[in-house]
Amino acid sequence: MTISYEPVTASELLGEYRPGRSSLFSSPQHTLLAQGVGDVVGPAGTLRALEEQVRDAGRLVLGAVPFDDPASAHLVMPERVRWADPFIARPVAPDVPPRPWRITPVPGPDAHLAGVRRALRLLDQGRLDKVVLARSLELSHPDPPDVTTMVERLAARDPDGHIFAVPLPGRRTLVGASPELLVSRSGPIVVAGPMAGSAARSADPAEDRRRAAALLCSAKDQREHALVTQAVADALAPFCRALSVPDEPSLSCTSTMWHLSSRITGRLADPETTALGLAVAMHPTPAVCGTPTADARAAIAEIEPFDRGFYTGMVGWCDASGDGEWAVTIRCAELSQDGIRLFAGGGIVPGSVPEDELAETTAKFRTLMDALGLDERAALAVSAGE
Repeated sequence: MTISYEPVTASELLGEYRPGRSSLFSSPQHTLLAQGVGDVVGPAGTLRALEEQVRDAGRLVLGAVPFDDPASAHLVMPERVRWADPFIARPVAPDVPPRPWRITPVPGPDAHLAGVRRALRLLDQGRLDKVVLARSLELSHPDPPDVTTMVERLAARDPDGHIFAVPLPGRRTLVGASPELLVSRSGPIVVAGPMAGSAARSADPAEDRRRAAALLCSAKDQREHALVTQAVADALAPFCRALSVPDEPSLSCTSTMWHLSSRITGRLADPETTALGLAVAMHPTPAVCGTPTADARAAIAEIEPFDRGFYTGMVGWCDASGDGEWAVTIRCAELSQDGIRLFAGGGIVPGSVPEDELAETTAKFRTLMDALGLDERAALAVSAGE
């Protein structure tokens, strides 16, 4: 494998990105372009076995791990890796004329509302503390989308997020702009960025500020965030000799959403622990699954009428030294020859209102709707059941 450090910009690397033949991953620290495939990490029955294979390979790997099926993970060892600074300068993305996509919500809005009500009954019965329920939009159009333009528009709107475009088996591509860092390792330093508690942005500045303030003061969202942060800290604690966890969350935002977030930092106790090893120990967090984990997984399998695939899994990279970055695979879409699937979800906790949860998922779809050049008003109407 060749690793290149010549001075290039993130935009220049994006210009060399080729769907199906390369992978792109950008974070607030840097941008990585992986070209060619030297080898592929073989299937593994467990996430721990997958991490051991990556460790034994002794090379940089990049790719995605699904929510609930380790054997379907797709991690490659590229032939060439190139690095650049992050998308700080906000590249100018070209306008995309609205396209008349055919959109099918799965489940439909009424079915999602019913699913949230089922989840609330489980919470009332004391069987769960939290469960995350997702839904998808299935899109079809005679002409395939331009993946490079999608990535450019995602980077233009949310350059501080984790922008990714990685190939999957079956001539599919996983594209997204995740605001949530699962975990990173740089030498002995470990960082996690759990998120829980969300509110849609508003185009009106005064209303936008009001929504942000309301989210920060929301007792329900504060409880949900505390639950997630504690679980992340508990997962990292065995690997760290020092761990710093904020007492209160802070506000962070994307172009479409406000979030409660926390920055957890630690120092590794064992230098042999890799970024992927940490990610495996943490996945799935209550931010994408719920708690207790096993019961939340069972509820998701019972209520959601589709396979999440790579949505709410993890996407990123890990090198031979163990350094790496893994983002939670949210605000994403899976592109194939048959169409596109968009995903969005939200955490259900005591006090959740089904109609509000539907509206939250609808708002979260907007990130990929814009990247695809959808007629957003029509698409949101379909998504919301109007």
